[in-house]
Amino acid sequence: MRWNPYLNAIGAAAYVWGVGFLIHYISSLNRDTPDNLTGSIAALSLLVFSAAVMGFLFFYRPGVLLVENKKDDAISFFLKTLGTFGVITLLVILTVL
Repeated sequence: MRWNPYLNAIGAAAYVWGVGFLIHYISSLNRDTPDNLTGSIAALSLLVFSAAVMGFLFFYRPGVLLVENKKDDAISFFLKTLGTFGVITLLVILTVL
């Protein structure tokens, strides 16, 4: 499998959008319900899952490259992924304003 930092960043952005839409949909269903333990557990579970997904998308391939003693490639891959994600985030913010 070929790894592409740009596709990783797009995947991360798509994941964020998907979670955002899911949270919006769920909150529209539960307008008049009180907060309970289940909601807190679900929120914490989503946080842990999201950290794992983002960790994989941003750090897995650079970590493999570091283990293979390819430090320059690892840094380049990570910065390309992070930079692309930053540009996508900036474009989203600017279109909302």
